[in-house]
Amino acid sequence: MKACLLKTICLSAIGVILAFSAVTYTSCSTDKCQALVCAYGGICKDGTCICPSGYEGANCQTRTRDRYWGIWQVNEIGTISTQTSFTLAIDTDYSGNAINVRINNFYNRYKLPTTVLAQVKGDTLTIPQQTMPNDDVVQGWGYYQHNGSVYGQNGKLVVYFTVVNAQNVTDDFGVTAGSPSIWNQN
Repeated sequence: MKACLLKTICLSAIGVILAFSAVTYTSCSTDKCQALVCAYGGICKDGTCICPSGYEGANCQTRTRDRYWGIWQVNEIGTISTQTSFTLAIDTDYSGNAINVRINNFYNRYKLPTTVLAQVKGDTLTIPQQTMPNDDVVQGWGYYQHNGSVYGQNGKLVVYFTVVNAQNVTDDFGVTAGSPSIWNQN
């Protein structure tokens, strides 16, 4: 009986020690996401924010489209248009979607209330095919080149696009011919 009591006491002591060790071990492990707050619906995984589409930064605190917003100085020459310089503006399209922007004065032609709609993802601008009120069809893409210490300042966009008019004549800006359009932001 004494041996059985001693065995019970030893097993109980071992159980208590194991439970105490498990609690001590897990309380020393740090949760890498405990002190990290990810903005705009970002999700923390292993101490890093995974940002939803349209957001970026260490804590998903920056809307990607913000770097595209503003006034741009455009220099372009197409396959049928002459060399020209003009300004255009990029701002939100007010759809509530974080990746959508609208381009005012695209091609030095489409001014408010008519704008060209585009989407941004990282350093890429995509202009999906769309028919304008004058029956021109525009589409293209571009990429953002960062030229300064802060995105949205001193940036450059290299934009490849086509405009097909109602007579089916294409003005090409680097897609298959011609040169891409260069947009500079100061």
